[in-house]
Amino acid sequence: MPAFVLFELQDLICSNQGDNDFCPGGFLYQKPKESSPFLSLGRHVDVYFPPRKRSRISAPFVVSGEPKQQPSIEILPDECLFEIFRRLPGGQERSACACVSKRWLMLLSSICKEEICTTTTTQFLEPEIKSDAPKADKFTEPKEKGESDDLNEECLENDSHGYLSRCLEGKKATDPRRFGQAFHPRKFLHPKLTNLGLKAVSRGCPSLKVLSLWNLSSVGDEGLSAIATGCHSLEKLDLSHCPAVTDKGLMAIAMNCPNLTSVTLESCSNIGNESLKALGVNCRNLKCVTLKTVHSLVTRELRANFQSLNVSDVSLAVIGHYGTSMVDLALGDLQNVNERGFWVMGKGHGLQKLKSLLITSCQGVSDMGLEAIGQGCPDLKMFVVRKCPLVSDNGVVSFAKAAVSLESLKLEEIHRITQFGVFGILNNGKLKALALANCLGIRDVAFGFPLTSFCYSLRSLTIRNCPGIGNTGLGMLGKLCPKLTHVDLTGLQGITDSGILPLVQRTEAGLAKVNLSGCVNLKDNVVAEITKFHGETLEVLNLDGCKYITDVSLMAIARNCSVLSELDVSQCGISDYGIAVLAGAEQLNLQILSLAGCSLVSAKSLPFLGKLGKTLFGLNIQHCSGISCGAVNLLVEHLWRCDILS
Repeated sequence: MPAFVLFELQDLICSNQGDNDFCPGGFLYQKPKESSPFLSLGRHVDVYFPPRKRSRISAPFVVSGEPKQQPSIEILPDECLFEIFRRLPGGQERSACACVSKRWLMLLSSICKEEICTTTTTQFLEPEIKSDAPKADKFTEPKEKGESDDLNEECLENDSHGYLSRCLEGKKATDPRRFGQAFHPRKFLHPKLTNLGLKAVSRGCPSLKVLSLWNLSSVGDEGLSAIATGCHSLEKLDLSHCPAVTDKGLMAIAMNCPNLTSVTLESCSNIGNESLKALGVNCRNLKCVTLKTVHSLVTRELRANFQSLNVSDVSLAVIGHYGTSMVDLALGDLQNVNERGFWVMGKGHGLQKLKSLLITSCQGVSDMGLEAIGQGCPDLKMFVVRKCPLVSDNGVVSFAKAAVSLESLKLEEIHRITQFGVFGILNNGKLKALALANCLGIRDVAFGFPLTSFCYSLRSLTIRNCPGIGNTGLGMLGKLCPKLTHVDLTGLQGITDSGILPLVQRTEAGLAKVNLSGCVNLKDNVVAEITKFHGETLEVLNLDGCKYITDVSLMAIARNCSVLSELDVSQCGISDYGIAVLAGAEQLNLQILSLAGCSLVSAKSLPFLGKLGKTLFGLNIQHCSGISCGAVNLLVEHLWRCDILS
């Protein structure tokens, strides 16, 4: 053994003084004679080994009988030691060197995976540690006598996967100990350290899956950002009483740890909505978010989206009781929540500020739950319910009556609602928008509805793909809602001119947007009446798929409409003559024109399209078989400011 290594080992033994035992006492070797090949002691050397104490050396060790000046590896600068350490052959050698001194430990902890000059990096970064109890015990430090119970030593706890859990509490939770732990476990709990310690963890433990930081004022965004950079396998994060952590650190975790499934935040005063938004956008596997006393969130408006979570009725009860700052709530595919959960959420009276509620594919939503929600959310303005099979007329009518501030209601694939439920909803005096989509239970029923029950507040009516809606029901809606400005009747193939005309003629406020896409039985008479009564207010008109619409309708539009900006006559029976009529209307300032699928439109209309193109931003001439590719190229060259689809 080289002399300087032997001297360094002896100095290490002699310089460690304190209460901890280095060796059990007696000689270093079981037989004193075994030391003779390594240590040649002169006569003037006096070595004494007291029981249970470290060795006391009163004179320097001597090799070959003559004292020499002790060379030491410690004289090397950090740069040299760094180069030596990163060339060590394996993780076992690096771990041994980390035990020599704090200086060596700090240097080793600063080595990143990419800087190690060996092909066995995984052995260093992810050591294979068995979870058998006898083997784990050898890593556990003996607890000193008289030490307080709440100041625990390092402890190892095996989890179900065979990985180790390291826990530091009290005075034992320091950066040097964290550096030492960075060579072994995959899971850390309760560290008390600084950003420097977390940086060491990020370098030494790329497979870290669980991180809990409790009662730490010294850990901030810098440490969390280091974890985010080096530990992409993180699955669970628990931050409690960490005032230095802000949105910046948590957003770094969200953007770099896609496997995150659980986040717990408690008493983190500087964490706000931005970081939670980043978690929702980037962490697709996120299943649980727990917020406790996060003041920066409580004082702001909260928005929460709970989709496909394994939560029970208790979770909704908590939301209903403690969601005092909740303004936007979305619940989707909660299969384990039954009728009682939604009822308790409404009865909790904590959602007083809730303004928007979306419920999708929740089998437990019933009429009783809807009524309770309506009563418990007095400030609710927008409510959307989709694919909830237990909701019927009684539920939506009771909800509309109980929700005194309701302005917008959308029902999608609610097949148990009928025409009676629709008219019952309209009794809500403050409802401004009603949307029905794919509700197959609605059928035309001729019954006497009191004409005194008008819904003067309703401005927007949307009925999409409800095949049971016919002329009778539509005519009654026109009588009950005289103040409509937006009408969307997409896909109502059963209605004709006689159903649309009462609605158009009785509307007093002036229609601004009309969508009749897919109403295949409508004719030019409807367009003529719409432009006659509402030509001065009509801004958007969609007639896509109305095959009986011809150039006569375009003539009515050119004659009566003055503020029309969007016109869609795709798959209609218009021709070049109709385009020419539109181009001749000086008051028209069309911005978007769609002629897709109009087979009668040919290249003869190009000059007229060029004239219309002075104001157009978008032109759709897809599937217009009468317009050749060369004509399209000329049009594109001429209307270079217009976005042309061809």
